Amino acid sequence: MQVTYLSSAAVLIDDGETRLLCDPWLIDGAYYGSWAHYPDFDVEPEDFDDVDYIYLSHIHPDHFDPATLRRMDDEIPVLIHDYRWDYLREAVEDLGFEAIELPHDERTHLTGDLHINVLAADGCDPELCGNYFGCTWYDDDADRPGSTQVDSMAVIDDGEFVVANTNDCPYQLVESSCRKVKRDYGSVDLLCHQYSAAQFYPQAVTNYDPEHKRRERDRVVREKHVLALNFIDIFEPNYYMPFAGEYLLAGGLAHLNEYTANPPRVRAREFFRSRVDPDQHECVFLNSGEHLDLATGERSAPFEPADPEEVRRYVREELAPRTLDYERDPVPTLAELQGYVPYAYENLEEKRDRIGFRSPTTVLVSLVDGAYLELTMNGDGYRTVDDPDVDDYDRYVKFEVDPRLLKRLFEGPHSAYWADAKIGSHLGISKEPDVYERGLYNSLGSFHAHGYEAAVEEPPSSQIA
Repeated sequence: MQVTYLSSAAVLIDDGETRLLCDPWLIDGAYYGSWAHYPDFDVEPEDFDDVDYIYLSHIHPDHFDPATLRRMDDEIPVLIHDYRWDYLREAVEDLGFEAIELPHDERTHLTGDLHINVLAADGCDPELCGNYFGCTWYDDDADRPGSTQVDSMAVIDDGEFVVANTNDCPYQLVESSCRKVKRDYGSVDLLCHQYSAAQFYPQAVTNYDPEHKRRERDRVVREKHVLALNFIDIFEPNYYMPFAGEYLLAGGLAHLNEYTANPPRVRAREFFRSRVDPDQHECVFLNSGEHLDLATGERSAPFEPADPEEVRRYVREELAPRTLDYERDPVPTLAELQGYVPYAYENLEEKRDRIGFRSPTTVLVSLVDGAYLELTMNGDGYRTVDDPDVDDYDRYVKFEVDPRLLKRLFEGPHSAYWADAKIGSHLGISKEPDVYERGLYNSLGSFHAHGYEAAVEEPPSSQIA
């Protein structure tokens, strides 16, 4: 069996009979244009039209990338976890593919000798996984039982070799599933696991100075590295490949690359080699397009670390000048944005009531021309204020967002998700006190005016008196 590394969490598994492509993000521009690859690819999505199956672990754009899939043969079956909600299945089918939902922890035969077993990482806690918007851990209502976790992991085997692919699953959430896989499969030949933080923190925190951001960056990197050691301890693999979450920020966000908790791969390799006995478990880093042969341990080519100066040049000359997706939109007027607010607030309040969340924290969302939306989290309504002074608030969370992106967020999930805007570093966030209120972020995930165009002429009234 050969495993080829492509990018981030995209790997190709080939046992000589069956080819399985996992999480193909192959085109720059995930998360509304902000995420890019380095180095630039030699391959095109069409190069993989001969694969037998595609496995998509979850809906985040660096794993489920519509731009990549639109350029691929839609006759290829797409394998996904059987989530409680059908958002991923429907998104896959909207692209013309057949989506095959696989039950949790059921070894499924593909073709030849290849099998796949998809397991969900349940028990989501956004304080651990960083999924501040869109987390479903609060929700009891659903059409049917099933996993509410956004992530899944997969075990692929051909009866001789076993690959465990944990994707983005946070260790604290997926530990029990990993231990079960180890018990069921015994030997694991290759473990693919996350080792960095693909999130907005700390680079998008606007009230941290540069030194604070660097300290937090280094702390988060080390925390992620140390957590990754647990995967190795559980699976005891012959080989392990730290992967997933490798990206550079583009466009007007390129200056934030210095602060992302996404270290150079060579630095990560140094950490793991210093902490894991290479005679017991061998660390594998591959350049894009290169493979590891599990039968012989041979690599198609040695790993060549990126030149830091060349990366900086690429960011400066190639990525920084790029246009983010929403920057092609016209800038909305204040009145246009305000028109969405009553309906968005109604959805937010419905969610806040349903999860039983109440807080004295004030939420400030930038609108346009210095105007901000002031939202209460206790049912007291909202109002527009000009250039608010945060010192006037005992507790606040302040979001800086481009008005063109905010319009898309107001239009609802078919245009933009708050979760993706956060992960893509498009939201500048500051807060006082510097604590996390998961109910607040969970409620804000519903802050959109879905159905606005079909709404009645008289909007709901929740203005602060």
